[in-house]
Amino acid sequence: MTTPTLLFFAMLLDGIFGEPRWLWSRLPHPAVLMGRAVDTLEHRLNAGENRLFKGCVTLVVLILGAALLGWALSLLGAVVEILIAAILLAQHSLVDHVRAVASGLRMSLPEGRRAVAMIVSRDTAQMDAPAIARSAIESGAENLGDGVIAPAFWFLIGGLPGLLIYKIVNTADSMIGYRTPRHEQFGKAAARMDDLLNWIPARLTALLIAIPGNAMNQWREIAADARLHRSPNAGWPEAAMARAIDVALAGPRAYDGVMQPFAWVNGLGARDIGPPAIDAAITRLWQAWALTLATTAILSLLS
Repeated sequence: MTTPTLLFFAMLLDGIFGEPRWLWSRLPHPAVLMGRAVDTLEHRLNAGENRLFKGCVTLVVLILGAALLGWALSLLGAVVEILIAAILLAQHSLVDHVRAVASGLRMSLPEGRRAVAMIVSRDTAQMDAPAIARSAIESGAENLGDGVIAPAFWFLIGGLPGLLIYKIVNTADSMIGYRTPRHEQFGKAAARMDDLLNWIPARLTALLIAIPGNAMNQWREIAADARLHRSPNAGWPEAAMARAIDVALAGPRAYDGVMQPFAWVNGLGARDIGPPAIDAAITRLWQAWALTLATTAILSLLS
């Protein structure tokens, strides 16, 4: 099978069935194993002098290990490649988590806060309903990029090795790519590599959201809003989602008890939002997934 064909079936498998909970209740998920690898190297190397260099060495070891593992697994045949790719894509589980916030919010404000706390790192204890809805929508848009579109993109580019390299870099960034005294130097290489690997997929994700959302005529505004984000990439899907469902996203929010004055994205959009806005965002997530699936089908036929 060609790589686009493998990706087509992997996306279809993930989109229909999602995560097999019965399996991961018995075995460690590949993402957990990746996290353990990062954690082991971090504890052994992140000490003393030259932490920037040690972080670079850690990143190289992780990338080479992921590439070698991906190459070895690809030798086992198409079925194995499809299964592993499907496991490392996250469309179904992403939608499940975002939908859970809408369901919780329909039950009560505390249930909405509980559900959104599962998917965001910001303070949730004092959130009102619009803040909960914004958080869920922002998380859904951003994670569509790094949980679905970016893995699919790198699988198309580099097969299973490309997918595993992306996932290990993304895992490393999520664990050590922070500007803290312990990780600022050691995790810098992982953070910059994650930015690089997500540069094209983030903008593709924005396109995939904007096209079915009839927001392409606002692309200049999307680009302007995206540049307001702290991340060079995460702002693109968020800005596209804001325009595609006509809501205001981002804005001030609290981390560790400190209110951060973040700029509004699509500030003229609706701010008093709730579960219906989350439902609209979920529709856009599925539309972006379907557009990606159709693209892989076309590439499969062409190849």
